[in-house]
Amino acid sequence: MSTMTLPRLSVLAAVAALLVGCGATVEPTAAGPSGSTSTAEVTNCGQKVDYPTPQRAVAYDVSGVEKMFALGLAPRMRGYVMNSLGDPSIAGSDYKDDYAEVERLGSGRISREVVVGAKADWVIAGWNGGFSEARGITPKLLEQVGVNSYVHTETCWAFPDGDKQQPAPLEALYTDLLNLGGIFGVQDRAKSLVEELRGRADKVRESAPPADERARVWVYDSGNDQPFTAGKHAAPTDVIDVAGGKNAFADLEKGWSTVGWESVVEADPEVIIVVDYADQPATEKINFLKALPQLANTPAVKENRFHVLSYGDMVSGPRNIRAAESIAGYLRSIGR
Repeated sequence: MSTMTLPRLSVLAAVAALLVGCGATVEPTAAGPSGSTSTAEVTNCGQKVDYPTPQRAVAYDVSGVEKMFALGLAPRMRGYVMNSLGDPSIAGSDYKDDYAEVERLGSGRISREVVVGAKADWVIAGWNGGFSEARGITPKLLEQVGVNSYVHTETCWAFPDGDKQQPAPLEALYTDLLNLGGIFGVQDRAKSLVEELRGRADKVRESAPPADERARVWVYDSGNDQPFTAGKHAAPTDVIDVAGGKNAFADLEKGWSTVGWESVVEADPEVIIVVDYADQPATEKINFLKALPQLANTPAVKENRFHVLSYGDMVSGPRNIRAAESIAGYLRSIGR
């Protein structure tokens, strides 16, 4: 999977609290005169970075965009870039009004040209899907043209300049939200949002079966020759765990990655989550999987256990908890 707000608030005046939570460390300095920006020190992928408060922020993909929207930061955004494959995610989003108000700067991959052309002062994206050495858009390269960057914590394991140690995917989400709260001066809103998401996740966990009774769940994103799925560092691993299942590829030391069909057969999935895209409707994917001889004897195919979720539900973002609630509902409906 590629890779993949706040209300109208002005910059907060003096902020003196030290916020520590979910692996996030944020220490804002006092704001200057009215109309000026403050600076926040945030730890991103193990590196301490001083961020002046962004005034022309750009977010890439559903993950970055909806972390901003969930904190009410749409008015502080210059725009967003999102591959058109994710368009159904917009239609099903709780933030449709924000999507309509914020300018869409591109419908493909984010690029340095797009960022510079938008006169952005700050960018949020993941490593590989968004930031990429091969495509010439990295935090270092953007810094050279006066643009600050924030890397999704979920992708720190792959970020060459970052700390390879990182929290589990949902903790990574909470870290990002708290860090964004510090960067944009909306710490209280970020803390409240994280508390809400944690509370909802805890409520879902209450109905989860014991670990040894959990259904094996495989996430099918795409791919005919080699299926693309979610590994240890991708959001679905935690989402499925909260829901009371077990990601069939939870031990794969990757984020989103290709695997072989043989590995899927060995995983023997009992439930298949199908990710819905604009050009790859879930119904077509399900029909494809049902027709594969290799999967004919897997419990998921034999019992027709397919559960469809949007791309926007599966990438790191506030919708992850909604996805966990949806998966939990499906698992309980089949007695799991």
